[in-house]
Amino acid sequence: MRRPLSISFFLAVASVAASGIGCGGGGWGGGTSWVNQPLVPEEERAPVQLGDRDPTTRSGGSGQPAARTIGGTPTPKEATGGDRSGGGGRVVGTFRNTYYDFPSESDHVGAPVSLMNGKCQPIAKVPRGFYDAVCVQGSGSLARGSTVSFAKRDCACAEVCPRTNQRICFEELDKASFPWGRGAAGTPITPLRSVAADTQVLPMGTVLYIPELDGITRGTSEGAIDGCFVVEDRGLKVQGEHVDIFTGHPAQTAALNAQVPSNQGVTIVVDSPKCSHLAKR
Repeated sequence: MRRPLSISFFLAVASVAASGIGCGGGGWGGGTSWVNQPLVPEEERAPVQLGDRDPTTRSGGSGQPAARTIGGTPTPKEATGGDRSGGGGRVVGTFRNTYYDFPSESDHVGAPVSLMNGKCQPIAKVPRGFYDAVCVQGSGSLARGSTVSFAKRDCACAEVCPRTNQRICFEELDKASFPWGRGAAGTPITPLRSVAADTQVLPMGTVLYIPELDGITRGTSEGAIDGCFVVEDRGLKVQGEHVDIFTGHPAQTAALNAQVPSNQGVTIVVDSPKCSHLAKR
């Protein structure tokens, strides 16, 4: 059940409205209207990873239930009107946050199913579990080392994807060039750096600073996240004030969900000097 909106939340919204954030130039839109949108179930989120691809759904990764805290009392970091880090930047607004990752064939079991390419030629036989996951996710890693990404839908030669009821063909990619798949701009995506967004709200290539994610642990020995991301992906289910953060692996998705739960809401800051190193990414 959605919690009632707090007084502090309405004050934050009023601050956004007064300052014109999310309504100005630069192609950015934002605010807090997403709290009135229906929650998207974890298993239905589907950012698109190819320039012309359109798989209708993609998994949120770990399969953990999304936190239902939309509309809860904002923390001090969620106040609008300035960069929470004190390092400058422009606050666009508070966006819904979700996570997605990259399925690996070696993590799945089941009866063999053929992955077909756009010419209806078999790429590989993979376990049913992986086929179902890559149908939703749109890309994944084969046991033999290469990666596959969405090529086109409505392929008569492909098996029906059980969760989308579509027939999808894939493209096999060189793992050295696309170790984590390919984004909507046709470039490689990177864990904990690439995000999917509605590019009518946050244009492709926009550098984002998300203060709630600055300094949280990765769940590995690689150190903390710096909170800096780039819009390099998009998706049919990623609409409006919503960012879907690419984690790369289900374990990493779980680690982030434990610290900043899905659908909690995060602050989106652009033009932050803290992330200037990504400006020419």
